Amino acid sequence: MSRFIEGEARTQATLLPERLDDYIAEDNPVSVVDVFVDGLDLANMGFKTAPAATGRPSYHPASMLKLYIYGYLNRIQSSRRLEREAGRNVELMWLLGRLAPDFKTIADFRKDNAKAIRLVCREFVLICRKLDLFSEALFAIDGSKFKAVNNRDTNFTKAKLKRRLAIIDASIAKYLGQIASADRQEQSIAKLKTERLEAKIVSLKKEVEHLNQIEKQLLEAPDGQISLTDPDARSMKTRGNGIVGYNVQAAVDAKHHLIAEHEVTNHCSDRAALFNMSEKTKQLMGHEDIRVVADRGYYSGEEIKACEDIGITTYLPKTQTSGIKQKAILANEILSMLLKTMNIFVLLGSVRFIDLPG
Repeated sequence: MSRFIEGEARTQATLLPERLDDYIAEDNPVSVVDVFVDGLDLANMGFKTAPAATGRPSYHPASMLKLYIYGYLNRIQSSRRLEREAGRNVELMWLLGRLAPDFKTIADFRKDNAKAIRLVCREFVLICRKLDLFSEALFAIDGSKFKAVNNRDTNFTKAKLKRRLAIIDASIAKYLGQIASADRQEQSIAKLKTERLEAKIVSLKKEVEHLNQIEKQLLEAPDGQISLTDPDARSMKTRGNGIVGYNVQAAVDAKHHLIAEHEVTNHCSDRAALFNMSEKTKQLMGHEDIRVVADRGYYSGEEIKACEDIGITTYLPKTQTSGIKQKAILANEILSMLLKTMNIFVLLGSVRFIDLPG
């Protein structure tokens, strides 16, 4: 007899619960999503609640919003994954009434209702205020880098454009040298090799023309950057190799860790974001005085002064703008190396060298 727990046979007939409601517990988060969306005035927020008179019937925005919020809560960002989950996930079957919209419909809903979805986030914050979840008025502000659809090869700066043109010029020079050396080979071999290299040179010259057009656009760009696939995305430094994306600013409640305010920006630095995020958070919370915590990346005298003028107390470390500390570290390293060298000479001086005969 097996000591393992065994499953039932797939051919065994079973009597499943007759209602989807039997699969959802009372404390399941999808129940909160259902009640929250049903209580919203979607028409005033900007959602299209009136169906078209002709054509194929559309999905109600309430159902699509429930699907969107469910994906956010469960870290399902892809519209294709949401489509799959709607057809196999019991929670979504219960939440949507067995509706299963395709990925294109889900993606279009997010694209066409971006402003309205932001108002839904604001409405959620107002409900949290009514529940007295933001009573302490202490918030932490930080930024996160999110990768955009734009590839790094389709993002251009003046320095990147200059490097790419230099690489192309070097490649053209190399191919011209190979064509010159091919002339000294047999005629049949030289002809094939020359045609192949000339085709590469023509392709590179077309690339140079394309880059020259981009250079003209860079001169008109205010921040000196151009992204071809996602025009709003910008190249940003991270701990790795950097990404092309967005800098998402968020103000989070210190007690319950709820996001009170957020904003998507394409600024690479957080230096000028402290006052903007603090002011929006204060207006949304309705408190006369709030406290804000941030890291040293937000340190700016002007930003801190602007926050204090409207009753916002800020707590953040001061940046190291002086090079004295780095100089002290370098001096200690040099002193340590000198001491090690002196110890070696002392050891060598204490060793006796004996001359062997012969």
